[in-house]
Formats: sequence, structure tokens, C-alpha cells
Amino acid sequence: MPKQHDATPISASPSPRRRHPAPDHPEQPAPQVRKSLLQLIFSGAYLLRWNDKNRARDLLEIDKQAHKMLAACMLWDRASRNRPQAERIELAWLVIEGGIFDYFFRLVVTDIKPPIFYKIKGRPDQYSHLVQHVFSELKPVLAPMQDFWLRFQDWHLHEDRHAEARNLLKAAHLFASRWEFKLIEPLNLFDPEMPDINRKFQEDLDALRPLVAGLDSLLDGESPLGRFASFCGQLRFQVRWTQAPRIPQTDVLGHMFIVAAYAYLFSLSIGACRARCVNNFFTGLLHDLPELLTRDIISPVKKSSDALASLIKECEDRELEQRVFQPLEKGGEGPLVATLKYFLGIAVGSEFQECIRTPDGRIQKIEGFGELHGRHNCDGDDPKDGALVKACDTLAAFLEAFSSIRNGVSSPRLVVAQSRLKDSLLSSRVPEQLSMGSILADFD
Repeated sequence: MPKQHDATPISASPSPRRRHPAPDHPEQPAPQVRKSLLQLIFSGAYLLRWNDKNRARDLLEIDKQAHKMLAACMLWDRASRNRPQAERIELAWLVIEGGIFDYFFRLVVTDIKPPIFYKIKGRPDQYSHLVQHVFSELKPVLAPMQDFWLRFQDWHLHEDRHAEARNLLKAAHLFASRWEFKLIEPLNLFDPEMPDINRKFQEDLDALRPLVAGLDSLLDGESPLGRFASFCGQLRFQVRWTQAPRIPQTDVLGHMFIVAAYAYLFSLSIGACRARCVNNFFTGLLHDLPELLTRDIISPVKKSSDALASLIKECEDRELEQRVFQPLEKGGEGPLVATLKYFLGIAVGSEFQECIRTPDGRIQKIEGFGELHGRHNCDGDDPKDGALVKACDTLAAFLEAFSSIRNGVSSPRLVVAQSRLKDSLLSSRVPEQLSMGSILADFD
């Protein structure tokens, strides 16, 4: 088991430090992240789940996707922690891309209720027509991403491939959906469908238990892993921008998924190595985890003084250690703690600090995007971005402000915030390789 400071998101034993510029072929044009793709990812903030059931609050598709991928991260770590680095990277890459691919598919077929969808899926001729419809809808948005678009099609045309990743994602999907179901179940005791839905969840999860390592622990609400997974789900209750009414009203959980997806796609666009793409996704997915413990403190308050920023960071680290890391370690989840600490940048002071893992397992701070991109863009260095992920965090917040203003819900506070976020994205702190200026020009 690695020491706490030797976080191992990819492997405890480093592999040869081979240069591996990108998962896409270098001779192909570079993938391009465009406004339409950013808005597609954000659109899950509008989609309601369980909207034919009585709900105490809206349940959003973007939140479910975030909870699903957080559970997938836990299951991936359990399944691959004793594997060689290359195998760990490969499984994480398949899980991440498969999760994003399934999300995009879901955005198109969202109006089809699950029972109807699975009936269609059981008839290959009808399902083939549905898949082609999804492809035609998403091609204008995804085609500029080059090989990513081809892999999206392959994922949905060949469902017999990548069984381990698919089983892991299905288990995470069922876990997150059942978590929501348990929220609404007491409010729908009159509904005759509820017992059948509950029974179906149980049957499908039981079928996956022998196939997915760690699923038993995830489903046990009294286990450290189960409690942590449920703890993550509560981030959907933490509303962002509480002093600025918006439509849609986003929360911390959904925001984390948006940042993760942006970080992954921008990593592809700059030719990041596969380990770096994986690390950047999981960093984005976890970056606001401390806010469940300290609430969503807006950036102007956090940055009002160095002393206050240091105090908030100290409180976050202490709460994480006491309420997340220690219970997991006591429950035998030390390797997962090491993984989480690497993604959260505990050893280097911030989740937005570039870093690598040296051959002897030490975490080393890297001074800026340029050095990381130029000298450490290889799987063997297990690189993790800082400025890139921070830019995606800011971009996601910009989309929140922009979308609400465009939807007709605005305020002086929101207009000022949008302007401030745009200025931040155009500053020298954002890597020029992200082409943020041309992207933001499309929002004018």
C-alpha cells in the first residue's frame, strides 16, 4: 500500500517514461473544442430526471452523470489498483470516454422512458435506426473532435467490446440512479410503479456483483466506500451562485462533471498523453469536493485577502482529512485515499497546481503549464494539469452566467460576474494552446 503522500492515480509502480503525445493520431488535424460542444455538455443542466414522479426538488441529468462518474472512479480504482500502469490508464480511459459517450447519447434520447428504450434496444432493426438518428444529431457538434467522434460511433455500434469498462459504467449508472430513487421513494408510496422499479434495480445490481470489483462495498451504505459515495451525492444539494438567481440553477455536483468533461476534451485538443487526459478528467470531477464540507464560497470572497484564502484552504484540508480520508483509510481504502489526494493536489498545495510522479513515486510540483506540456507530456510521468483545469472551472462558471443571462434571468451581480470571468479566461494565466479567445468570440 502506498504512503499517503505517494498518491497513485495510475499505478504504484511507474512504467518506462515513454513519450505518447495523444490518443489521437498525430497526422490527423487537431481536435477542436467549439462553442456548440461546450453548450452540449452544459445542456444536461436543463434536463429533469424522474419528472413523472413526485419530487421534493428537481433532479438533474448533469448531477446524475457526475455522481455516476464519481462512483465509476471509485470502482475503477478498486478494479485496477494492482495492475501495471498501462492497464490502469487503458481502463480509466475507456471508462471516461464511455461515460461521456453514453451521456451524449442520453442527451438526444432523453424523452424516451427507460422501459421503452430497453424495448427498442431489444429489437436490433429499430435500435439501429435510433443509433443512426443520434449520430445525425450529434455529428455537427462532435465531428470537429476528429478521432473522438469516430470512437463515439464505435462505442455505440459495437456494444460487445470493452466489457469490463461497460460493466463498471453500468454498475455506476445503476448506483447513481438508485440513489436518486431512494430520495423520491417515500414521496411516491401511492405509485404502483415504484415496487417494480426497486425490484429492477436490485436484480440488475445483483447480476453485476460478481463482475465488478468493489460493487458490494459501494452498495453497502454502512461501509466507508458506500458512505463516501453517498456523501458525494449530497453535493447536488449545494446550490451555486446563491446570491444571483439563475436559469438553470446549477449546483456543485453538476458543475464538477462539466469541468471534468471540459478538461478532458481540452486535453485531447492539445495532444495531451493519455495519463494526463485521465488525470485531468478526475481532477475536474473532484475539484470541488471540499465544498460539501465548507459550502460554495464565491471566488471574490475567497480571494479578498491572502490570509482569508489560506484560512479557507486550511479548513478544507482539515475537514477532508477528518471526514473523508481518515474514515476511508480506517476502512481499508488507503489506495483510494492516495488516488484522491493526488487528484486534489494535497501534496502540492492545490488541485490547480501542475505536478507529476517521479520514478520513485514522489509527487513533484511543476512550475506552470509550459514546463508540464513541453517536458512531461508522457504517461510515465503521470502528469496532471493545473492551469488547464482551472481554465475549465472558470469556463464552466462563465457558461452558467452566460446561459442565465441569455435565458432572460439576469442581475447586476451576474453581469459583473460574466465580465470578470471572461476577462480571467482571456488573461495570460490561461494557456494560449486552449484558444480561449476564439472560443469566447463565439459567445459575443
